[in-house]
Amino acid sequence: MIGKSLNRKKLNNKSRFLAFLVIAMPLLAWADIQEFKLDNGMKVVVQEDHRAPVVVSQVWYRAGALDEVNGKTGVAHVLEHMMFKGTKKVPAGQFSRIIAAAGGKENAFTGMDYTCYFQQLEKSKLPLALELEADRMANLQITDEEFAKEIKVVMEERRWRTEDKPQSKVNEQFQAMAFTEHPYARPVVGFMNDLENMTAEDAREWYRNWYAPNNATLVVVGDVSTQDVLKLANKFFGSIKPHKLPERKPQREPAQVGERRAIVKAPGKLPYLVMGFHVPTLQDKPSTPEDEWEPYALDVLAGVLSGNDSARLNQKLVRDNPIAVDVGAGYDSTSRGREALFELVGTPSEGKTVAELEQAILEQVEKVKAEGATQQELDRVKAAVIAADVYKRDSMFYQGMQVGQLETMGYGWRLLKIYPEKLKAVTSEQIQAVAKKYLVKDNMTVATLDPQTIDPNAKPVGRPHSH
Repeated sequence: MIGKSLNRKKLNNKSRFLAFLVIAMPLLAWADIQEFKLDNGMKVVVQEDHRAPVVVSQVWYRAGALDEVNGKTGVAHVLEHMMFKGTKKVPAGQFSRIIAAAGGKENAFTGMDYTCYFQQLEKSKLPLALELEADRMANLQITDEEFAKEIKVVMEERRWRTEDKPQSKVNEQFQAMAFTEHPYARPVVGFMNDLENMTAEDAREWYRNWYAPNNATLVVVGDVSTQDVLKLANKFFGSIKPHKLPERKPQREPAQVGERRAIVKAPGKLPYLVMGFHVPTLQDKPSTPEDEWEPYALDVLAGVLSGNDSARLNQKLVRDNPIAVDVGAGYDSTSRGREALFELVGTPSEGKTVAELEQAILEQVEKVKAEGATQQELDRVKAAVIAADVYKRDSMFYQGMQVGQLETMGYGWRLLKIYPEKLKAVTSEQIQAVAKKYLVKDNMTVATLDPQTIDPNAKPVGRPHSH
């Protein structure tokens, strides 16, 4: 499985922006996170959680679609598939069987910014997971035969995820228009032509370039002793030699200087609209006061517009005046590429057009620019952070995800400590300011689906995949 990092996160499928993900727990809750660095450069982050005899281990590589080059799109995801195809010690297909026999669950996912491999097991089985991960970090075998079989699986997956889904086609076109020079323009799954021409040597090259301990972070969350985890990490990963990583060139998207639009025609039942505006992300070292608070204001703005049934877009455009079947806003304030979009998406109601829906959404944006947010809206958004925590805090996997993502994207897990208070400090005036500054026509990209008649005899061209 690729996981939700593969596809762009839209509307109902969109995981909530970081404000709704980062949990507003007291600082003490993060006090038991400890980090270490092995002699070979591998980072180890451990969070003890003794509520159940379970452990989650995740190995994060700082390598994703962001690092690919034209002509080899999708290779990060292809290598993720090949990581299950065996070493000298563990033949192809045995990795998953060994974990299952130990009563565990495992999988992996590829995103723009990273690739992650994970296991969830009874705590005494942690050494097994780490031994297997260390083995394939250092000793993966990529044979021409296994590659030839797996690349066909990946192509099937692309057909299933994109060619068979009209909204996915729109999202891919939208991404390619919004980013004209940055690697975020390319799909994580890769372009079909690149997959058709990819070779086993392309996958080997990716593995040699990026799969090294000095480009990886081990995250362990669960009923463990931090010192025991560190000993195991040294035992299994410590002897793997680091190597020089390829130079990462700075990559910035030029400022957009005019509205961009596209219409995608594909078989479908309903029209679909996605609008995006270039906005900043959180910065490592903010150089101005605006750099510091604007991402938090954009997070809260997304919550004012979307997030639950009482948010503005849903209240005004779905319930009060049903111009839309569904509508929403989303923004991710963190990214390794330090580029982000503020997105507004929706599906018009029967008898309504995407043009009418677009106009209605933009009218709500203009009201925010003119009036800001009410205290009630601010309180609702900030309360949602705490409410999300009540549900999310129970998941060891989720806790590991937060740490792994932030570490791999270069922010560090300590952002979890400060984020809630920064969010709570956002004012109505700041929300107005970011809406006025960034949500403007010359900074807008729009893609729409013009649904075509569906052939009742047509069959899906692809199929899903699991390791």
